Amino acid sequence: MDTSEPVRILTVCTGNICRSPVAERLLQAGLDQAVPGGFVVASAGTRALVGEPMQPISADIVRTFGGDPDNFAARQLTPKILRGVDLVLTMTSAHRGEVLQLDPAFLKRTFTIREFARMLDVLDQGAAGPERSTPEEAFDDGGRLAANTAFWKSLAARAAGVRHLSLPPNSADNDIIDPYRRSPEVYRQMEDELAPAIVSILRHARLNVPA
Repeated sequence: MDTSEPVRILTVCTGNICRSPVAERLLQAGLDQAVPGGFVVASAGTRALVGEPMQPISADIVRTFGGDPDNFAARQLTPKILRGVDLVLTMTSAHRGEVLQLDPAFLKRTFTIREFARMLDVLDQGAAGPERSTPEEAFDDGGRLAANTAFWKSLAARAAGVRHLSLPPNSADNDIIDPYRRSPEVYRQMEDELAPAIVSILRHARLNVPA
């Protein structure tokens, strides 16, 4: 395994035009700032509207948080797209089930984005907080890029180890609401559910830049 390769993250929803594109573009923008060159984030849909652009309100949300919604086209989730992915973040528990139907080998690498974020919050609360370098310093050689990749490739197992400490009061709290063909208020609800999860993931990346 070439640990100098970037960490590959896939976000998944249904149509791949509302929720998973927002997660894709905002995670990519934030991770590029925290760990330049360290991540490639993509997305796909379990019943994708293939070739369609991101929905306009979703695109506005991406811009609001500093991401780029341009040049997006929805893709259908396939075993080929899953190949080589290190971490799958789904928008609902049902999407997680559909990923595992395509490839059961992803059992330990697939989470809903909200549950994964809660797990990282638990890990961060228990972290000792070693000294961190700045992103510019972190990748002055391939060794530090490899360290970042190795860290994230092992993260799923560490996160799953604290699952019992991060269970929500209601299982529905693992899901992001689907706003497709619904009012702007539902898009706002989607944003309110998704944004904290993205913030937690980006915080974990910033806290764990290789020294």
